[in-house]
Amino acid sequence: MAPSAAPQRTVIENVAIATVDAQDTEYASGHIVVAGHRIESLGAGRAPEGLENVVRRVDGTGHLVTPGLVNTHHHFYQWITRGLATDHNLFDWLVALYPTWARIDEDMVRAAARGSLAMMARGGVTTAMDHHYVYPRGSGDLSGAIIGAARDMGVRFTLARGSMDRGEKDGGLPPDFAVESLEGALAATEETVKEHHDASFDAMTQVAVAPCSPFSVSTELMKQGAALARRLGVRLHTHGSETVEEEKFCHELFGMGPTDYFASTGWLGEDVWMAHCVHMNDDDIAAFARTGTGVAHCPSSNARLAAGIARVPDMLRAGVPVGLGVDGTASNESGELHTELRNALLINRLGAHKEAALTARQALRLGTYGGAQVLGRAGQIGSLEAGKLADLVLWKTDGIGHSTIADPVTALVFGAAAPVTLSLVNGEPVVEHGRLLRVDEDEIARTARAEAQRLARVAAGS
Repeated sequence: MAPSAAPQRTVIENVAIATVDAQDTEYASGHIVVAGHRIESLGAGRAPEGLENVVRRVDGTGHLVTPGLVNTHHHFYQWITRGLATDHNLFDWLVALYPTWARIDEDMVRAAARGSLAMMARGGVTTAMDHHYVYPRGSGDLSGAIIGAARDMGVRFTLARGSMDRGEKDGGLPPDFAVESLEGALAATEETVKEHHDASFDAMTQVAVAPCSPFSVSTELMKQGAALARRLGVRLHTHGSETVEEEKFCHELFGMGPTDYFASTGWLGEDVWMAHCVHMNDDDIAAFARTGTGVAHCPSSNARLAAGIARVPDMLRAGVPVGLGVDGTASNESGELHTELRNALLINRLGAHKEAALTARQALRLGTYGGAQVLGRAGQIGSLEAGKLADLVLWKTDGIGHSTIADPVTALVFGAAAPVTLSLVNGEPVVEHGRLLRVDEDEIARTARAEAQRLARVAAGS
C-alpha cells in the first residue's frame, strides 16, 4: 500500500492568540500550524522549524486569532423582510409579518439564505445555524435550498428543521395555509435528517429537530418531535421563555409556565437548546443547569422586540451552556454575530449585575466555545486546541478602529467590528481581506433585493 500523502500545512505566526480553551490560554505573540482540516499545534513564539509541505505562511503581526464564531439561532428567510414592523413587540410583530412570510418559495429562501450566510461569514462566523419553520404548501425544497447555500459558502452548518401545526383556526398565530399537519411535519423532518445529517467528527452539515414554539405547535408535535430526535440521534431546538406574553400564554393554555411545559413534553436535556430564555426564574435556571439544557442568547433581537434582558450571568454561574445567536434579520437587521459579542456584554451590564455582569473574555467564550457546546460540537470546534478542526479567524486589530486599545480581546469585543483578514473553515480559506472567496457578494445582494421585491408584490396581491 502506498503511503498517504503528507497533509498540506498553513502556518500563522507573529499573532496574538485567544484560544478560549478551558484555561483561557492566550499568547501575546504566537503561532498556529494547521495540517489538513485540523489544528496541528500552537503556542508562543515562532512555529517549529523544518515543517514539511507548508503551502502558506501568514504573518499575523497586528492581528488577533480566535476560534471562528458560532451562531446558535437564526431565521435566514427573514433576510428579505428586513426593516418592517420596527416598533412592535414579539406577538404584534409576528402577526404583522406572518402573512408575508407565508408566501415564501424556494427561490426566495435560497436568496435569503445566501444573504444571511454571506453577512455572517464575512464577519467571522465559521459555523452557522438556521431555524427554518415556515413551509407553505407548494413552496418547493426549502431545506435543500438552505443547505445548498451553506455548502456553497463553505461554512459549517446546522439546519434546525422547524415546523408549525397550530394555525389560526387552532388559536395559533401563523395563517393556516402556512402550517403543516402533525404527520406531515414529522415525516418531512425525519426525511431531512436521513438525507442531510452527518454525524462524523468533521461534518459540514448537521440537522436538528425544531418545532417552532409553544404558541405555534401542538403538544403532540412537541412530544413526538422529541421522541423522533432521540430515535434518530440528533439534537432538539425551539424558542422558549422569550416574552411575558409567552409566559401568560403557557399558563392559560397548559396550566404551567414554559419550563415546566418543556419538561412535561420531554424538552429538557443535554441534547436540547432553546432560543432567548429571557423570562427565567431561579427554578427555571436550576432546571436547565440540572438537565444540561442549552440557551441561544440573542441580545440584539431581545432589545429590538423589547423582550427584556436574559439572566445570562446567572445562567453561566449555575452551569447552563450558553451561546450567542443573531436571530432572524427581521428582528436584528445587521445580521452578523460580532454585534452580539458586544451587545451581550453591554446589555447584561444594564441588568442586576451591572458592571460585574460579563467580561470581554466571557463574551468571546459565548460566541465561540459556548456556541459549540449548545450545538453539541464542543469536542470539534469552539476553541483553538491541537486536534480540533481548523475553524479560526484572523482579526485585524492595528487599524484606526482598534490600534489604541492595548488588549486585543478588549479591542475585538468592546470596539467596532474588526476587519477579517482571514477566515478558515476545515483549514480552507472562506474569507480573505474582508471578502468572501467562494461567492459573489454583489450578485447575492442583487438577487436578494429582487426576491424581496417579488415577495412584497406577492404578499400585496394575496
